[in-house]
Amino acid sequence: MTLAPTSALPALQDQLRQDGFAFAAGATMRGLLDDGGLSDWEGFAASWNDLAPDTYLATLGRHRRRRHAVYSADASGIRREPHQPHYQSLAYNTLQGDMERWFEPVQADGPSLRCILGFCHGFFGALAPQVMRWHVETHQFRIEARAGEAGEPTPEGVHRDGVDFVLVLLIERSNIESGTTTIHAADGRLLGSFTLAHPFDAALVDDARVFHGVTPVTPLDPAQPAHRDVLVVTFRDAVRGRARAT
Repeated sequence: MTLAPTSALPALQDQLRQDGFAFAAGATMRGLLDDGGLSDWEGFAASWNDLAPDTYLATLGRHRRRRHAVYSADASGIRREPHQPHYQSLAYNTLQGDMERWFEPVQADGPSLRCILGFCHGFFGALAPQVMRWHVETHQFRIEARAGEAGEPTPEGVHRDGVDFVLVLLIERSNIESGTTTIHAADGRLLGSFTLAHPFDAALVDDARVFHGVTPVTPLDPAQPAHRDVLVVTFRDAVRGRARAT
């Protein structure tokens, strides 16, 4: 069932407070975003066709394309910051932690992306009103699946990102099966699972409370190209490093 934006927003926030995660169906999520701010959506989605290879992951025999950008958000608005590396400690990324990873910058910085960032700022900010300034990172990901070789959306396995909140928004699935998002407690217990299957399907995650992962994706037709495109947006307290203790 698609909820009206006025009822969907508090319902999703309540679910995130209660469970540490929430799933928003595409129609609901688009309703929360589409106030005229998605005027360039077609071009925004097409920008996933121009992502650069993740050369760090390629050295490990895995295949992913991505672009990255950093923003700051506070009461005065959202601003793009100078291009900088993405960094995670080994505590959060055992595969590629404790290194600065430089990726090609996000180029599609138009109305759709700004609309999504504005939604996240309002949504996550309401859950942590004590945060005065957010460090925001956006990641465009394309996971490619090939005949005899599954694509790994989360090659680091079930993990946390080391931030406060995470939005995972599906842009497109093409010739893909599987790719189920799983949510886990700190002791590994499965708390929930869902598949982002349609454009605008979204996962909202309290990264300080739960772990998340995505099962490998495989092509429906091994003879045809197959990919899974997502936008990941993370919000972290820019002053204290995290809004709440883990």
